[in-house]
Amino acid sequence: MIRPPRFVIQTLMVIALSVPGVKADTLFSPEGYRPLAADHRALRVGDNLTVVVTEIATASTDARTSSDKSGSVSGAAKLHPVPQQGTLNLNETFSGGGTIERSGKLLARMTVVVQSVAENGDLYVKGQQDIVLNGDRQKLALDGRVRPDDIGADNTVLSSRLSNAHISYVGTGVLADKQRAGLLTRLLSWLHIL
Repeated sequence: MIRPPRFVIQTLMVIALSVPGVKADTLFSPEGYRPLAADHRALRVGDNLTVVVTEIATASTDARTSSDKSGSVSGAAKLHPVPQQGTLNLNETFSGGGTIERSGKLLARMTVVVQSVAENGDLYVKGQQDIVLNGDRQKLALDGRVRPDDIGADNTVLSSRLSNAHISYVGTGVLADKQRAGLLTRLLSWLHIL
């Protein structure tokens, strides 16, 4: 390999240093850098994260009431030829009770998008999923806050690890309409409340 003379190298260096506004720049961008060997967990705005929704809720209430009250009044009076007597007894008994049991289960997987990153590194995520099947529309919406430490190596997080989570699952269509009480049933229920 032939090397250029020393004075050529010195001349080029003088020219490069004397030109104003010349600076070196890099193609590396730390904001967009993703190493090939690292895990690909959601860490920035716009990243996708898969949430495994496993919500199971059960509630049970039981109430019993019993009361008993009794009273008695008696008296006697003598009217001129015939004695008069009277007795009045009052009894009241009440017994009531009720039981309410409710349970629900929601199992799903959905991908959400990182909306913002808090100062401490927590991610605010939000997403929704619409499913239309035979004219019935089911909508699953989710938002909440996730700690990066709770995100698995496969870029998933359990819904129980979300803080301030809002999860809604609503449906419209023939099936949802059949599950609603009829007009007469709702009217009688409303009258019963009054």
